[in-house]
Amino acid sequence: MKIENPNPIEWQFSERAQGLQSSFIREILKITQRPEIISFAGGLPSPATFPVERMKASYDRVLSETGKVALQYGPTDGFGPLKEWIANTLSTEGTKILPEQILMVSGSQQALDLIGKVLIDEGSRVLVETPSYLGALQAFSVYRPEFGSVVTDEHGLVPSSIEDVAGGANARARLLYSLPNFQNPTGRSLSIERRLELVQTCARLGLPLIEDDPYGALSYKGEPMPKMVAMNPDGVIYMGSFSKVLTPGIRLGYVCAPLPLVRRLELAKQAADLHTAQLTQMVVYDVVKDGFLDQHIPTIRALYGNQCQAMLDAMAAHFPPQVSWTRPEGGMFIWVTLPQHIDAMKLLDQAIAARVAFVPGAPFYATNPETNTLRLSFVTVPPERIREGIAILGKLIAAAM
Repeated sequence: MKIENPNPIEWQFSERAQGLQSSFIREILKITQRPEIISFAGGLPSPATFPVERMKASYDRVLSETGKVALQYGPTDGFGPLKEWIANTLSTEGTKILPEQILMVSGSQQALDLIGKVLIDEGSRVLVETPSYLGALQAFSVYRPEFGSVVTDEHGLVPSSIEDVAGGANARARLLYSLPNFQNPTGRSLSIERRLELVQTCARLGLPLIEDDPYGALSYKGEPMPKMVAMNPDGVIYMGSFSKVLTPGIRLGYVCAPLPLVRRLELAKQAADLHTAQLTQMVVYDVVKDGFLDQHIPTIRALYGNQCQAMLDAMAAHFPPQVSWTRPEGGMFIWVTLPQHIDAMKLLDQAIAARVAFVPGAPFYATNPETNTLRLSFVTVPPERIREGIAILGKLIAAAM
């Protein structure tokens, strides 16, 4: 029986909820669903890389052999054999990572939220690269930090600039968030020398360092850079994901952190969702345990490397000489800097009208956005469409000069 409600509820949202903002990229993706749009906007892996048959076989095997366990509640910290596999993968000759240091999460975006929940108070200082991953800015912003932007150059984050923005002894920054490999959005990577300097600087300042590494395996040359967590496992929080090497649809990531922190993150996860799906973790373990990624990842590298080169060649042919861009050696993104007077947000409107989409750069800045920048992603677009879309975009940029 439905009652009449003469007084509709006037929802009283929390101050935190009132401050929530939609991801600009997610809003663009609503537009780019139209098939006629050549979209360089999404940071989505190519569906051509998804190992559908391998995943299907593992789902069948797990459900047939251990279905009652897979379909049951699981431990908050994650499926033990998968945690051990990850710990072994992260361990080096000089650094042993323990399975107890691993927390499985529902996509690395949840890891960002849990880290924010555990480490950030309102007004806490949080250091980020310039520019930085939009999803991290969105996740941390919920906890109302004060962002400090670390200087970057054409080679990425500049470690010597950290102390200038880290704050004094009484207001030391709570963390520094970094993406050292083929960074989203710029595609830049840190050299070994800068990694060492970054780890040493953060250790000297007592500053927790987040090493977010979703793209590290996607080096076109197949030569991964050393992980910073191996340089200082007591001060580095490592984040990994299966989204870019298997499929994002499974929403499975992990955090490797010092034991005191990982326990707090586990408690925060208990309150959030109890645990990440046991079935998913068991299936992923079945997929990766026998070395499947060693054969699968090179095919992803080859595909992305070819499409990256197609875009770089097209940009060289069609973009005006006043435009500059990064030349990534892995990952999924190219960062473009336009002449100062061109607003990429206005250019986007013209591009969509011409059936091309990209992401303006301004949302990737925590402070002082540079409106003459934009991000291009090439991994879901075949080479012929890349050439077509870049030619259109080049004409639009030239017309705005």
